[in-house]
Amino acid sequence: MFALMAPGQGAQTPGMLAPWLRDPGCAELVRAWSQAADCDLVHLGTKASAAEIARTENTQPLLVAQGLLALEVLAEVHPAEQVVAAGHSVGELTAAAYAGVLTPEDAVRLAVIRGRAMALACDQVPTSMTAVVGGDEQEVLAHLAALDLTPATYNGAGQIVAAGHVRDLERLAATPPPGAALRPLPVAGAFHTRYMDSARRTFEEAVATVPFADPARLLLSNADGNVVTSAQDVRRRLVDQLMLPVRWDLCLATLDRLSPELTVAVPPAKTLTNVLRRQLPHLEVLAVTTPRDLAPIRRRLSAEQGGLIRVGA
Repeated sequence: MFALMAPGQGAQTPGMLAPWLRDPGCAELVRAWSQAADCDLVHLGTKASAAEIARTENTQPLLVAQGLLALEVLAEVHPAEQVVAAGHSVGELTAAAYAGVLTPEDAVRLAVIRGRAMALACDQVPTSMTAVVGGDEQEVLAHLAALDLTPATYNGAGQIVAAGHVRDLERLAATPPPGAALRPLPVAGAFHTRYMDSARRTFEEAVATVPFADPARLLLSNADGNVVTSAQDVRRRLVDQLMLPVRWDLCLATLDRLSPELTVAVPPAKTLTNVLRRQLPHLEVLAVTTPRDLAPIRRRLSAEQGGLIRVGA
């Protein structure tokens, strides 16, 4: 079994698509996705500044597009039957395309709609997010609840991301939980909380117009780390995810039980790779950062039981 892991917001870097676009086939795909999604991915992935790609409406389709490019290049002639896919937050759209639930065009288009809707929701109330690292988990959760903050992301390895109103995060900064370190995150607002209600409604309308297929490969859900088996369930979970916590810790627990021979972290892979190696050091993890990283992975996949199914197949 092989695992494919897709990162979420915060992993982006300026010029991240530039090395991929040197390949004519990849460049053609990105232009097609840009047209389908009404979003200039070529500009965002090559010339846009760090500030521009940090904007939620730009970050999300950029991350999904790069992850899908990596899979297109990894695609093999003989597909492996045992592939498990998971994505962190917006990376679930990438993972859904990996699993055959969405076409790449629809995955990128939904990422644009999702990002724009969440950006608008962030403008309504001053909110943000702070990583809480260390401390006793139950004490941390109780402390956040007392401050009216939401545990928006459980990243595993002793990290919970708190989200909520800026004034409540300021109270957290003044009174951190015992034994915990705090790291404010450079995000536009409180993702995966009640503050995303308007974005959830917009996204729900969008996904209702897009065809979903039952997963052709194992697909893990951020909601509970479980394998999702139906198109209807994937659709519902992707919508609900905007307001529910990301349970990446439970996805990692499922991955541990499945014990894949190889786990591939698709680009931009640095943050996700660090989490995987810290939480599951006994699993072999290979990171894809640039197209040069794909050749050894292709050889490894080909040497085992086939390879990967081309996206959208």
